[in-house]
Amino acid sequence: MKDNSKHSVESVASLEKELRYISHLIKQKGREILSNYTITPPQFVALQWLHESGDMTIGDLSNKMYLAFSTTTDLVDRMEKNELVQRVRDEQDRRVVRIHLLKEGERIIQEVIEKRQDYLRDLLGSFDTDEAHNLLQLLQKLHLLMK
Repeated sequence: MKDNSKHSVESVASLEKELRYISHLIKQKGREILSNYTITPPQFVALQWLHESGDMTIGDLSNKMYLAFSTTTDLVDRMEKNELVQRVRDEQDRRVVRIHLLKEGERIIQEVIEKRQDYLRDLLGSFDTDEAHNLLQLLQKLHLLMK
């Protein structure tokens, strides 16, 4: 077992608080960017999963988003109506229906991600190259440990 006593209660509490605040601010900025589009935050999350993972069933999407199957079905219905996604029957097993990201959904994802990256790039202007590199490495290490 690792000796976790090398980090004080205060430093761990401060780190947790900073990460929580940063997460909140990122989410807030993301919602501000999304307000210029016709999609809701949960729809954006669904589109992001499809963009990153490719076609998937409603069940798979439900699990990734931690939503009830029925909630995800409603979400997909609205996105399909807005021509962001399309239901496609599996060629091998006609009982399986996969959700496919359409061009408009892809366009929205790309635009929103670009705007989020622009926001982060502006903030990182206050960091020198080494600081930005170290921040990335440390966040990647933390992310890996959390998986």
